[in-house]
Amino acid sequence: MVGASLFGAAPAGASPSQPRQGPAVRVAAGVEYRTVDIAAAHGPARAHLVTVDLRDPRTRLDLLHPGAVGARAAVSQLADGAGAVAGVNGDFFNISETQHPGVEATGAPVGPAVAGGHRLKAAVPDGQRFGPALPPGTDTREVLGVGLDRRARLDRLTLRGTVRTEQDRLPLGGLNQYALPVGSVGAFTSDWGTVSRLRSVCGTDTDRAAPCSTDTHEVTVRAGRVVGAADTPGAGPIDAGDTVLVGRESGAQELRKLSPGDRVVVRHRLVAADSLIPFRFAVGGYPVLRDGRPLDGLDPLTSAVRTAAGFSDAGHRLYLLALDGSPEFRTGLTIAEVAAVMRALGARDAFSLDGGGSSTLVAREPGAPAVTVRNHPSGGVERPVPNGIGVFAHDG
Repeated sequence: MVGASLFGAAPAGASPSQPRQGPAVRVAAGVEYRTVDIAAAHGPARAHLVTVDLRDPRTRLDLLHPGAVGARAAVSQLADGAGAVAGVNGDFFNISETQHPGVEATGAPVGPAVAGGHRLKAAVPDGQRFGPALPPGTDTREVLGVGLDRRARLDRLTLRGTVRTEQDRLPLGGLNQYALPVGSVGAFTSDWGTVSRLRSVCGTDTDRAAPCSTDTHEVTVRAGRVVGAADTPGAGPIDAGDTVLVGRESGAQELRKLSPGDRVVVRHRLVAADSLIPFRFAVGGYPVLRDGRPLDGLDPLTSAVRTAAGFSDAGHRLYLLALDGSPEFRTGLTIAEVAAVMRALGARDAFSLDGGGSSTLVAREPGAPAVTVRNHPSGGVERPVPNGIGVFAHDG
């Protein structure tokens, strides 16, 4: 069943800083769901909100994903497949490739992703992202996640890696990304999936629509030695333990120096800019609220259906919010209004996730074995997405 029952319009004179919350419904231990009515600048908006008490040892968060970086599935399918009791959609993603005829859209997310402590991917160059303009001072490395200390936090995750050959040591420019920096070498592992790697050499660091590079090369590394090479990035599954290195421009020229049997060692990690505590899970997007203050430069004009996440209580209380996309509420909120609403709901820090047709919030009915889609997706049905935030809880 799609959508939650309505409980009344927002009162006259309400503002995004004064949202009206409906009654809380217990989903599981430490997890509650409610609706929120908002009198927004462009018309009434309805939000669907899940709150999570991370101090409760029976709750945890993790990344929802379909098992491959270059793949998509509906949030309800991802949640039920993982056993989550609630969740929302996650990062913006490579949704189309109209600028590059013949190139397959990968469906891969823009920013870094960590699931169960395992680093799945790093961030694409800023000019290659999909989604609205970033607030000043932010970039594609921004993440919201939860550390091994069970506290939510905002940070940036930067790729640090090398490709060491018998002759040289090269910086690693990407990890399972749909777009690689110009002149770089990127690594693809079995986490990438089966989708073509060709998109990774299209566009530039500043122009997503720029033509695909004609100077490319890839090599396959198995057990520390080169076992294959090709001039064009390929597709298909990558065996567990193998690494496919894709180079463009000067990166391709370096890879052409390698021959079958040559030794190659690839190392990579994602480094947090602020925290020394490793992430158990992390998802990309961009911040809109820090320490209770909206970021400078948030768009106050463009209104749309949105998804956001936030936290308070030193990272121990999490808020997951998705707007309703039904016709009477489809005008949605501006990004500036999202920051104001998240602050009014109690968040000290908040993060914008993908919106529009992607905005989806799911939660189980009390005692139900599967989740229910609580908002009305604006496209009428759930849009397949590359990842999301999953809430896991048990009552034992």
